[in-house]
Amino acid sequence: MTEKHLSSQFDSELGDVSSRVMELGGLVESQIRQAIYALSQFSVEVAQQVVAAESKVNAMEVDIDRELSSIIARRQPTARDLRLLIAISKATANLERVGDEAEKIARMVLSIISSGAPRSLPSLELRVASDMASGQLRKALDAFARLDTTAALAILKEDDLIDREFDGFVRKLITYMMEDPRMISPSLDLLFLAKAIERIGDHAKNIAELIIYIVKGADVRHAAMNEIEMVVK
Repeated sequence: MTEKHLSSQFDSELGDVSSRVMELGGLVESQIRQAIYALSQFSVEVAQQVVAAESKVNAMEVDIDRELSSIIARRQPTARDLRLLIAISKATANLERVGDEAEKIARMVLSIISSGAPRSLPSLELRVASDMASGQLRKALDAFARLDTTAALAILKEDDLIDREFDGFVRKLITYMMEDPRMISPSLDLLFLAKAIERIGDHAKNIAELIIYIVKGADVRHAAMNEIEMVVK
């Protein structure tokens, strides 16, 4: 993620904070996996572990932001270095929100279990969407570490796959609710979970856009795909 600078100490500081971001990314990836496992296995214990991990995610976000503020104040970076530090801060915020979504999933799992909802609900089908979202996040973090704009562009192009998976799952839930009114409440819970998974994919997309911002100096958050492709070329 870092490049050589006149100050080796600056290089070291950038390397340290970048490593912390990757560590945070690994933690929230684990939260996602555990939250979906808790749902598929109806595991109270695993869901509680996800909820408990949220405080560590929050603490890491605060620590990274504090270190970024210190680097900016002491080094007064400009141009690409400044863009890099700003992007790291934004990426950290996105990762913290991924942790929030994982916690929401875990809390909803606990609610579903306590309500005695039937295990016949299509909860296992959420695994496909969650694997896609988690995979997108993993690829986004890898691309961020390498500042790979080509990989970032590929992530942006794949974003609609998660959206289509979400839409298909919603249609299936509607069928369940129409066939059996008793399924309405638990199905709405699963809809909430599916939406949280979709948001995880959105945060992966945000991180991919930050890579292009760092390397190309262009804000592509609301740009059309053909415009983004022109920037990356």
